[in-house]
Amino acid sequence: MNGFIWLAVAAGGAIGAMLRHGVSRLSLHYLGPNFPWGTLSVNVVGSFAMGMLIVWLSSREPQSAAMRAFLTVGLLGAFTTFSTFSLDVVSLYRDRTMMIAGAYLFASVILSIGGLLGGLALGRQLS
Repeated sequence: MNGFIWLAVAAGGAIGAMLRHGVSRLSLHYLGPNFPWGTLSVNVVGSFAMGMLIVWLSSREPQSAAMRAFLTVGLLGAFTTFSTFSLDVVSLYRDRTMMIAGAYLFASVILSIGGLLGGLALGRQLS
């Protein structure tokens, strides 16, 4: 059964990645390269879809673990990891405290940007 969940995530991920690429190409074509419209679009649409999906899945318990993984981790996770990040922040706020949610939000943004900058610096030194 566990192997089937991995396949469901992979299938959803393939579809989500293709959708993300399609949105990025369409945004670039119609809106131009001066702003990351594609990324913004998938982040907002993906976060909205994750919210609706979680409510829908929660109201239909129990449902297939493979279907849940296909839709949330695979499809929406590949379409935009921001939707998962958004769900994590809201879940932390709901289940714990604003302080923990805020720390996660701050750490995720700052450390991710720091990681990117560090990777750029190291990549430049190695090339």
